[in-house]
Amino acid sequence: MRKPALLLLAFLCTIAPGLATAAGYPADPLKSPMWDMHAKRLFGGAPVVFDKALKMEMPVLAEDQHVFPVAVDATALKDVRRIVIFADLNPIPVALDYTPVRAAAYVATRIKLDQRTPVRAAVLTADGTWHVAGNWVDAAGGGCSAPPRGRVKGDWAEHLGEMRGEAWQEGGHVRLRFTVRHPMDTGLVENVPAYNLDAMTVRDAAGTVLGRMVLYGALSEDPAFTLAVDPSRPGPISISLHDTNGREFEGNLPDGGGSK
Repeated sequence: MRKPALLLLAFLCTIAPGLATAAGYPADPLKSPMWDMHAKRLFGGAPVVFDKALKMEMPVLAEDQHVFPVAVDATALKDVRRIVIFADLNPIPVALDYTPVRAAAYVATRIKLDQRTPVRAAVLTADGTWHVAGNWVDAAGGGCSAPPRGRVKGDWAEHLGEMRGEAWQEGGHVRLRFTVRHPMDTGLVENVPAYNLDAMTVRDAAGTVLGRMVLYGALSEDPAFTLAVDPSRPGPISISLHDTNGREFEGNLPDGGGSK
C-alpha cells in the first residue's frame, strides 16, 4: 500500500508547475510580497492568468517618481471589460480602473511611485478571466509622499480643472490625448489632505458614452491620458471629470478628423 505522503506527492505532480499558490492564484512570476493580497482584493475568486498577449510599455527605471509613464495595450484580447493599473508596493496601489465602452482596449497615463515596485496591468475579459502583465520598476521613492509641484509653486487653484488635448485619426481609431490640471493630493503629505480626481466619462457629441474611468490619488499631478475611441462617433469629444471635493469639470476635444 502506498504511503499518504507518496500519494500526495503523486497528486501534486499532476498539477501544472506554477499553476496556483495556496491562495488559489497563479504563482507570481515577479515574486512580489504583496501579490496574494492584491489578487484577493482585486480579483476575488475569478480566474487569473499571466498573459503575454497583454502588452505594457513603461521604463524599467523611474527618472521622476512623481511622473512615471505607463501604457497598456490589451487590443489582442477579446471583449475587454476593464483595465486596471496598479503598483504593488505603493501606499495607494491602484491608479485607475478603465471601462472602454465604445473604445479600444488601450490606455496610457502617468502615475506616482513611492519605491521600487512591480507595476502591473490587470484586464478583465467578458468570460470573467483577469489577464495580468507587469514588471519591476526601480524608483528612488517618495512619489506619493512629496508635495505636488503646483502646491509648492502656489498657482494650482488658479488653473484647477483646466484641460488641454487633441484628437486625431490613427490605426482605425480616433486617438485622444489630454491633460487635466489637478494636484492629485494623496493625503500622505503633512497638513495636505487627500484631494484627487475620482471619476471621468468620455462622450461623443451625441452624448454616447465611449469610456468611463475611476481615478485614484496614485495618478500623477496634472494627470495625462491617451485613449483610442470608436471612429464612427460624431465629434467633438467631451470629457467630464469629478473630484473628491465634489467639483465637476468639463472639456471638449476637436473632431479629430485629421491624421497624425
